Amino acid sequence: MNWFFWALLSAVFAGLTAVLAKVGVADVNSNLATAIRTTIILAITWLIAAFTMKTGALAAIAHRTWLFLALSAVATGLSWLCYFRALQLGEVSKVAPIDKLSVVIAIGISIVVLGEKLNVREGFGAGFIVVGALLLAWK
Repeated sequence: MNWFFWALLSAVFAGLTAVLAKVGVADVNSNLATAIRTTIILAITWLIAAFTMKTGALAAIAHRTWLFLALSAVATGLSWLCYFRALQLGEVSKVAPIDKLSVVIAIGISIVVLGEKLNVREGFGAGFIVVGALLLAWK
């Protein structure tokens, strides 16, 4: 299975996440809801990793990898805290499209930091994402 299959599956689960989280944060502090969600994710991912990683894989991880995974974790945690608060305050149909502007932000950062190239077609696609998100979120 290729990257597209996994990306599509990720989108399906992310879509489910938004709706399930909206119901989940209705009667609880959004930060507590994020902590509960994160704890469950932590348990599930460690179980999956334990069954799929090779012996010694954890010890073989380079310091640079630890650093960037830690920074990614901080960014993810902050994103989730903000996302759950936004869901608590707004409608899923408005919050989710704005959250997906992360796609365009990731493209921009990848160009600046990683030196990735963006062709005209991809530029239009990113522009359409911005316009689409704003149209969906606009009242």
